[in-house]
Amino acid sequence: MTIQDDDYQALYLALQALIQGESDALANLANSAALLFHRLERINWAGFYLFKENQLILGPFQGKPACLRIALGKGVCGTAAQNRTPIVAPDVHQFPGHIACDEASASEIVLPIIKDDVLIGVLDVDSPDKARFSDRDQRGLQGYVDILAAQIHWEDLLH
Repeated sequence: MTIQDDDYQALYLALQALIQGESDALANLANSAALLFHRLERINWAGFYLFKENQLILGPFQGKPACLRIALGKGVCGTAAQNRTPIVAPDVHQFPGHIACDEASASEIVLPIIKDDVLIGVLDVDSPDKARFSDRDQRGLQGYVDILAAQIHWEDLLH
């Protein structure tokens, strides 16, 4: 079963309830990753990489241990961050320069988090199923990222 548009609307409401009134960005990202991990079906990793020191550095996530640092332009995350555009990789093993943090991952979706034209980081979601992520997922997760970009106080995380 794939997630429907109504399911994303419910996810947005749950996200807003989690982060409303909390100013700590790290706590909000941790809960945001957990919410995705437990609400989306057929995924094995959900989390954030933050843009610091001119690279992506692992942030809050749910799933197996992950790569700590990713250079811009490397793998799905680094490419999405460098190009500032979402990427849906139906088969990560076919993606040029794919970084295999978890060999069980078969597909991936990565959405840059941008606020005031500044790259904050990326949301990364992996699945053990090939072609798991659809255009609906891209639109739905973009809405999720937009809420986070607008409501989280990023300043403390990016110093």
